[in-house]
Amino acid sequence: MLKMIEKIKCTQATEVNSEYEALFSVIHPILTGLALSLKQDIVESVGGYEKISLEVFTRLYEPGDGDCGICFEYAVHDAIVNSNPDVLNRIDTALSKYCRISGTTPSSILFGAEKSGMLQFIDSVKEHLTDNSQLLTGDRGKPIKLKKHIDGVVSAFKRPQDRAKLPSSINGLWKADLFVGNTTMDNWVGTTVKINPAQLESAKGLRLGIVPCKQGKSDKIQKHETKNLIICPIPYDKSFMEIFYEGWNIVKQFILSHGQMPKEINLASGLDRLVCKELVSRRSYPVLEVIEVLKTMGQPHLMNVENKQTHVESEDNHLKINRIITPVSLLS
Repeated sequence: MLKMIEKIKCTQATEVNSEYEALFSVIHPILTGLALSLKQDIVESVGGYEKISLEVFTRLYEPGDGDCGICFEYAVHDAIVNSNPDVLNRIDTALSKYCRISGTTPSSILFGAEKSGMLQFIDSVKEHLTDNSQLLTGDRGKPIKLKKHIDGVVSAFKRPQDRAKLPSSINGLWKADLFVGNTTMDNWVGTTVKINPAQLESAKGLRLGIVPCKQGKSDKIQKHETKNLIICPIPYDKSFMEIFYEGWNIVKQFILSHGQMPKEINLASGLDRLVCKELVSRRSYPVLEVIEVLKTMGQPHLMNVENKQTHVESEDNHLKINRIITPVSLLS
């Protein structure tokens, strides 16, 4: 089945340098994660995302326990593809030292994660994989051809009865949040991303685990022997996680205020209020358009945005794919 969808290609044109810019670099994937977590029947009932303003989104959105984790996945993915050094250097070390993947800048493919009762292909997995793409699991034996099995992995994600059909070495790959690797070598590892390190689980096919470093604690990358996972903590102090949580709180307070400026006691930092004002001033505009604008807020020409129509092929007649958002890093 072929389906015509909108493809939004966002290409990084220059680097982010200041804390102000860094906050927008985490806020736009946070908003993306929350906007795409809306239930599809609600989105359709109001006429689609084009009819949902940023303010209306704050009223339609229903907070969930896993929302911060979903946004963390988007933010980590975005940080990798946009070459955020706080994250990229950690990922590069984990891949080269523990996963036998080295070479040019690491890349990330956001797997079609279930966020709202449907598969959201934020990155088109098949578009980024080739027939030679190999999945390295850390187990002995020949690497798996990832593209060959990706349909089976998607089916296993949606239907538990299909999980037994996967090769035993990857029968837990449906739990992956990202595929992280190197486009030059075309080698990848199944990656699980958890905002709460205690929820990190092993599964056949998963090799890399990305978690926040605890404040003031060691961020040493290490292999967890019993889980067969390489644990890669993302730095906290004056680094990515501190910015992420600050951005998360700005978005959260903006939503709780239904698109109005939060009370100063709820958002006391002058910089945070300055950033939040940019959201408030755009509350009447469609949420997805605001997200695209936020990507350019750091500095002039930070992102080049290209919109076009494309086709996605799927054997699932019930699969609903509306939009592919493809971030491309400065170095890709």
